[in-house]
Amino acid sequence: MIIFELSCVHGHRFEGWFASGEEFTRQQERSLVTCPICDDSHIERLPSARVSIAKGAARDNAPAAEAVEERPDTDAAAMGLPVEALTKLRELVRNTENVGRRFPEEARKMHYKEMPARAIRGEASREEAKALTDEGIEFTSLPRFLTRDSH
Repeated sequence: MIIFELSCVHGHRFEGWFASGEEFTRQQERSLVTCPICDDSHIERLPSARVSIAKGAARDNAPAAEAVEERPDTDAAAMGLPVEALTKLRELVRNTENVGRRFPEEARKMHYKEMPARAIRGEASREEAKALTDEGIEFTSLPRFLTRDSH
Protein backbone atom coordinates (compact mmCIF):
# COMPACT_ATOMS: atom_id res chain seq x y z
CA MET A 1 0.00 0.00 0.00
CA ILE A 2 1.34 3.43 -0.95
CA ILE A 3 0.20 6.63 0.75
CA PHE A 4 0.33 9.76 -1.42
CA GLU A 5 -0.05 13.34 -0.29
CA LEU A 6 -2.65 14.84 -2.63
CA SER A 7 -4.15 18.25 -3.33
CA CYS A 8 -7.09 19.52 -5.38
CA VAL A 9 -7.07 22.72 -7.43
CA HIS A 10 -8.69 24.52 -4.47
CA GLY A 11 -5.70 23.75 -2.25
CA HIS A 12 -7.35 21.12 -0.04
CA ARG A 13 -4.68 18.64 1.06
CA PHE A 14 -5.40 15.01 1.90
CA GLU A 15 -3.94 11.52 1.79
CA GLY A 16 -4.73 8.81 -0.71
CA TRP A 17 -3.96 5.11 -0.23
CA PHE A 18 -3.23 3.08 -3.36
CA ALA A 19 -1.99 -0.39 -4.24
CA SER A 20 0.71 1.16 -6.45
CA GLY A 21 1.71 4.33 -8.27
CA GLU A 22 0.23 2.87 -11.44
CA GLU A 23 -3.08 2.29 -9.64
CA PHE A 24 -3.15 5.97 -8.58
CA THR A 25 -2.54 7.03 -12.20
CA ARG A 26 -5.24 4.67 -13.50
CA GLN A 27 -7.79 5.96 -10.99
CA GLN A 28 -6.82 9.58 -11.61
CA GLU A 29 -7.26 9.16 -15.38
CA ARG A 30 -10.79 7.79 -14.76
CA SER A 31 -11.62 10.70 -12.35
CA LEU A 32 -12.03 8.24 -9.48
CA VAL A 33 -9.74 10.22 -7.17
CA THR A 34 -11.70 13.13 -5.71
CA CYS A 35 -11.14 15.66 -2.96
CA PRO A 36 -12.94 14.63 0.25
CA ILE A 37 -13.71 18.29 1.00
CA CYS A 38 -15.05 19.65 -2.30
CA ASP A 39 -15.37 16.50 -4.47
CA ASP A 40 -13.13 18.03 -7.17
CA SER A 41 -11.48 15.44 -9.42
CA HIS A 42 -8.55 17.59 -10.56
CA ILE A 43 -6.04 16.05 -8.15
CA GLU A 44 -2.26 16.22 -8.12
CA ARG A 45 0.36 14.38 -6.11
CA LEU A 46 2.47 16.44 -3.75
CA PRO A 47 6.05 15.63 -2.78
CA SER A 48 6.12 13.43 0.29
CA ALA A 49 8.88 12.13 2.53
CA ARG A 50 6.69 9.40 4.03
CA VAL A 51 7.76 5.86 3.14
CA SER A 52 5.81 2.73 4.01
CA ILE A 53 7.42 -0.72 3.88
CA ALA A 54 5.23 -3.79 3.53
CA LYS A 55 5.25 -6.32 6.38
CA GLY A 56 7.99 -8.87 5.93
CA ALA A 57 9.73 -6.83 3.21
CA ALA A 58 13.50 -6.52 3.32
CA ARG A 59 14.52 -3.21 4.80
CA ASP A 60 17.00 -2.20 2.15
CA ASN A 61 16.81 0.10 -0.85
CA ALA A 62 14.91 -2.44 -2.96
CA PRO A 63 11.23 -1.62 -3.38
CA ALA A 64 8.81 -3.92 -1.60
CA ALA A 65 6.82 -6.09 -3.99
CA GLU A 66 3.14 -6.53 -3.26
CA ALA A 67 0.84 -9.03 -4.90
CA VAL A 68 -2.46 -7.40 -5.78
CA GLU A 69 -5.18 -9.96 -6.30
CA GLU A 70 -8.35 -9.35 -8.25
CA ARG A 71 -11.36 -9.18 -5.97
CA PRO A 72 -15.02 -9.61 -6.76
CA ASP A 73 -15.88 -6.22 -5.24
CA THR A 74 -14.68 -3.80 -7.93
CA ASP A 75 -14.98 -0.81 -5.58
CA ALA A 76 -12.61 -2.44 -3.10
CA ALA A 77 -10.15 -3.33 -5.85
CA ALA A 78 -10.40 0.17 -7.33
CA MET A 79 -9.63 1.78 -3.98
CA GLY A 80 -6.89 -0.74 -3.17
CA LEU A 81 -8.78 -1.84 -0.05
CA PRO A 82 -9.13 -5.37 1.22
CA VAL A 83 -12.72 -6.60 0.92
CA GLU A 84 -12.88 -7.05 4.71
CA ALA A 85 -11.95 -3.42 5.32
CA LEU A 86 -14.51 -2.20 2.80
CA THR A 87 -17.18 -4.35 4.46
CA LYS A 88 -16.42 -2.85 7.88
CA LEU A 89 -16.41 0.70 6.52
CA ARG A 90 -19.78 0.14 4.84
CA GLU A 91 -21.14 -1.26 8.10
CA LEU A 92 -20.06 1.91 9.92
CA VAL A 93 -21.81 4.03 7.32
CA ARG A 94 -24.97 1.90 7.53
CA ASN A 95 -25.06 2.59 11.28
CA THR A 96 -25.61 6.28 10.60
CA GLU A 97 -28.89 8.00 9.86
CA ASN A 98 -29.18 9.29 6.30
CA VAL A 99 -30.75 12.74 6.61
CA GLY A 100 -30.27 13.52 2.92
CA ARG A 101 -30.43 17.20 1.96
CA ARG A 102 -31.20 18.14 5.60
CA PHE A 103 -27.58 17.43 6.52
CA PRO A 104 -26.47 21.09 6.98
CA GLU A 105 -29.54 21.89 9.09
CA GLU A 106 -29.21 18.75 11.25
CA ALA A 107 -25.45 19.26 11.72
CA ARG A 108 -26.04 22.85 12.87
CA LYS A 109 -28.74 21.83 15.34
CA MET A 110 -26.42 19.26 16.90
CA HIS A 111 -23.44 21.62 16.89
CA TYR A 112 -25.42 24.35 18.66
CA LYS A 113 -26.92 21.76 21.05
CA GLU A 114 -30.47 22.35 19.85
CA MET A 115 -30.82 18.55 19.62
CA PRO A 116 -28.89 15.54 20.93
CA ALA A 117 -25.86 14.48 18.90
CA ARG A 118 -26.19 11.37 16.76
CA ALA A 119 -24.35 9.78 13.86
CA ILE A 120 -25.72 11.21 10.62
CA ARG A 121 -24.78 11.36 6.97
CA GLY A 122 -26.34 13.27 4.11
CA GLU A 123 -25.74 15.73 1.33
CA ALA A 124 -24.45 19.28 1.23
CA SER A 125 -23.51 21.52 -1.65
CA ARG A 126 -19.99 22.93 -1.78
CA GLU A 127 -21.33 26.26 -0.54
CA GLU A 128 -23.17 24.59 2.36
CA ALA A 129 -20.07 22.55 3.25
CA LYS A 130 -17.94 25.71 3.26
CA ALA A 131 -20.47 27.50 5.48
CA LEU A 132 -20.45 24.58 7.95
CA THR A 133 -16.64 24.63 8.02
CA ASP A 134 -16.63 28.41 8.53
CA GLU A 135 -18.93 27.92 11.54
CA GLY A 136 -16.51 25.41 13.04
CA ILE A 137 -18.79 22.43 12.48
CA GLU A 138 -16.67 19.33 11.95
CA PHE A 139 -17.67 16.75 9.35
CA THR A 140 -16.02 14.76 6.61
CA SER A 141 -16.97 13.80 3.09
CA LEU A 142 -17.45 10.12 2.43
CA PRO A 143 -16.32 8.54 -0.83
CA ARG A 144 -19.18 7.54 -3.11
CA PHE A 145 -18.33 3.84 -2.96
CA LEU A 146 -19.17 3.85 0.78
CA THR A 147 -22.46 5.70 0.53
CA ARG A 148 -23.90 3.84 -2.44
CA ASP A 149 -26.30 1.10 -1.37
CA SER A 150 -24.77 -2.27 -2.20
CA HIS A 151 -27.89 -4.37 -1.61
